[in-house]
Parts: sequence; structure tokens; C-alpha cells
Amino acid sequence: MTGGSGDQTRVDARTFLREIVSIPSLSGRERPVAERICAQMTAWGYDRAFIDEAGNAVGLRQNGPPAREIVLLGHMDTVPGEIPVRIEGASLYGRGTVDAKGPLAAFVAAGARAALPPATRLVVIGATEEEAATSRGARLAAAAYRPDFCLIGEPSGWDGITLGYKGRLLLDYHLARAMGHTAGPETAVAEEAVAFWQEVQAFCRRFNAEKPRLFDQLLPSIRHIESGSDGLIDTVSLKIGFRLPPDFDIDQLKRACREHQAAADLSFYGAEAAFHSGRQNPLYRALSQAIRAREGRPVPKLKTGTSDMNVVGPVWQCPIVAYGPGDSALDHTPHEHLDLEEFDRSIEVLVDVLQNLRN
Repeated sequence: MTGGSGDQTRVDARTFLREIVSIPSLSGRERPVAERICAQMTAWGYDRAFIDEAGNAVGLRQNGPPAREIVLLGHMDTVPGEIPVRIEGASLYGRGTVDAKGPLAAFVAAGARAALPPATRLVVIGATEEEAATSRGARLAAAAYRPDFCLIGEPSGWDGITLGYKGRLLLDYHLARAMGHTAGPETAVAEEAVAFWQEVQAFCRRFNAEKPRLFDQLLPSIRHIESGSDGLIDTVSLKIGFRLPPDFDIDQLKRACREHQAAADLSFYGAEAAFHSGRQNPLYRALSQAIRAREGRPVPKLKTGTSDMNVVGPVWQCPIVAYGPGDSALDHTPHEHLDLEEFDRSIEVLVDVLQNLRN
């Protein structure tokens, strides 16, 4: 890509994006798209491109002996759901266009186009299993690198900069009991599960009192519910997800859940603490300057979901923000699509940042 005309590089980046969106890549099945990404990195002049032990697609560029390292960490996997890949008007439709192959493709393209400052090493990573509770790719990256700066590839809009994400805790609830007659005195297992959910909601309401900002609230949701019977045993299962605010006491929540349902089996997993990066860091300033240079107005954002920032941020403790094209309201929806002009503009912003980022 280096040295090509502006029009041609835009065409190449858009073609690459459409190709990787067309390759299915559910969590744990990312190998084919990783191979395509590595091939493109090689074609665009990266010094090295490879697939690591976690299945991540990794591209390296370096300008002289490195005195600093910049990591661009996106993810390749998507949630389920087939959306026909097509262009309508100026938008590309398909699963992953927004979350988060669009931001990752922008990272790969910008990493190829940027004239890196002297003594800089750039690492571009397409991570595995971000959409799963495992975050396998980010966890390996957290141990393998120690960057001075990190950008997380998630949709913020070309003029948005995401400073933080809420934490997460998942809970599996299971209750089984000998079947009784519906006219009998015993409470049905499904009713007990509903009562437990109501207690969870009440706990969260008490916690959220006088916390007007959504980012500071404890937000529960039912991810899955199922009841059944084999004629002898009645069963009910719930999967509950909690979005956690900063500095939240997870053990307190676990104790409260167990107090309200001693008879059920409760399993907690997928815990990630919230992570928040302030505006007073070089990455935020560099992105803001690049956005303003293109007549945009930088918009700082805090997200109620989680991302790989929750995994690597506490480990790396470096300036870190999330950035990428796309409207996050379209994440995981049947209408997921990305404005290609916004995609082009985000690449320009990223090139500017990589070329001009200062400590």
C-alpha cells in the first residue's frame, strides 16, 4: 500500500475489509480470517506477519532500533448471525463490519500507510475470542508485549474516542427439584427463578440509587432462560450478565446472590473489572488533533459493554483508548453495516496519529 495513490489505497482498503467480512470467524474459529489478514499485511509491506500461539494475526513494522512500541489491538471474531455481505449506497453490510472487522481493517491499512517515526516499533494484532468470555488472544498479547501506547479497535465513530468500558460478571443459575402437582403447595422451580431475578434487580436498584451516570451503575440482564421436566424432576436455568461499574466489589454481589437462593447451584465466571483511561494522555490528544484537522469535533465516550481494554489495560498501564469506525448501536444486530466513507476517514486519522504521536 505504501506509495500508492490516495484513490487506489482507499479501494485496496475497502476491498480488504469486504474480503475479511466475507470470511466467517466465530469465536474459536478465526484461523481462515487470520490467514487472510496476515497475507494482506505481507502484501502491504509489513516486516513480518504471523499467527501466534493464541491464533492471533500479528503484523510487525519497525523503523530502526525501537525505543518505543505502539500496539494496535483489534479482534477478528464475531458473534453468530449471517448477514448477506453487500454494498448498499455507501455502506458495507455484513456480520463484523462494525464489531469489529471495520476497526481492525482500518488498523491494518493505517499501519501499512504510516511513515513511522524513527525508533518506533508498530504491532498490529487481530485477536481471537474477544466475543467470548475467554479473551484468549488479548490474554496472550498482554503477556507477550509491553507497549508504550495502545489503541483498541472498537467502534467509536470516526470522531469518537472511547476512554473506558464497564466490567463484566456472568452467572449461571440452575435449580432442580422433584416434580410436584401444579395444584400443590410447593413453589414451582420456574417461579423460584423469577423470584431470584427480582431479588437481583432489587439489589441493583439499591446499589444504583443516587448514581445518575450509567457508567457508575450495576446493570443486570438475563442472557438465557430455560425450564423443563422429565416427568420426575423439574429444572430451570438462567444465565445472568452483570455490567460492573468502576471499583466494584464483586464478592459483595456474589454473597448477595447466594443469600437469596441457597437451594440453587450458582456458578460465577468471566469476571473483568471496569477500566477507565483519562483524557490527559498523548493518545487522546493525538486523536483529538487528527479529528479536528479533518473538521471533526472529538467526542469522548464511556461504554457500558466490555472490550479487550479490560484485559490488557490493567497489565500494560500505558496510555490506552479505543478507536474505530462504526456505530456501536449496530453491534450484534441484524442490521450491522459500516459507512465506507467513515472507514476511509478513520484510516486517515490513524495514519496521522501514528506519524505524529509524541510522548
